[in-house]
Amino acid sequence: MNKPYLETQELVTGGDPAAAPAASIIVLHGLGADGNDFVPIARELDLSRIGTVRFVFPSAPERPVTINGGYEMRAWYDIHPPSTNPAVPRLEDAAGLRASQDLVQGLIDREITRGVPANRIVLMGFSQGCAMTLMTGLRAPQRLAGLVGLSGYLPVAETTAAERGEANRDVPIFLAHGERDPMVTIDRATASRDALKALGYSVQWHAYPMEHSVCAQEVEDLNAWLLSVLAPA
Repeated sequence: MNKPYLETQELVTGGDPAAAPAASIIVLHGLGADGNDFVPIARELDLSRIGTVRFVFPSAPERPVTINGGYEMRAWYDIHPPSTNPAVPRLEDAAGLRASQDLVQGLIDREITRGVPANRIVLMGFSQGCAMTLMTGLRAPQRLAGLVGLSGYLPVAETTAAERGEANRDVPIFLAHGERDPMVTIDRATASRDALKALGYSVQWHAYPMEHSVCAQEVEDLNAWLLSVLAPA
């Protein structure tokens, strides 16, 4: 089945650029950014032990975002303002999340058709991209090499147990977050971490003294984790 099209760009690192990739890393950006956002971070990673690695950077579709006054921007799904009643959870755009899940699964499927086995594919995302990584990766029908969630959270958490796929019940997960993040607060991130651990996932957790961003130590820790799931023993 053909999946909807996403605009993407690519970066090949390590080994011979003309060689078949030994692994693919699909990187999902955050709200209002695009596929260019994480190219500099990818260039900082030293994955030469893996061989040739293809990074795929998709750009989310443009859509109105409620929390930003309906302004159209690149977004994987809509975001609603927090509820004024602390007892009422924030409304989630489940339909938008599921539509983008289909788009991201299409990127995974495409890498497989291009010759990269599913267990050599890492799905990675920042903020909204983290949410889409967990949304899609936990439900993917193919066993992936790992999931990376940066400065984000687990979306539609209440449906994860029922909807997660059998293939990725033991997929390794790297989660990192800023202790001073005002956009996605650290308690939301730790709640997501704990929910994943309660479901039996192996989560490597990191917290850093930063806001809604990426820091040098985080890149170093991510580099080591990527080598642990992708490099030959």
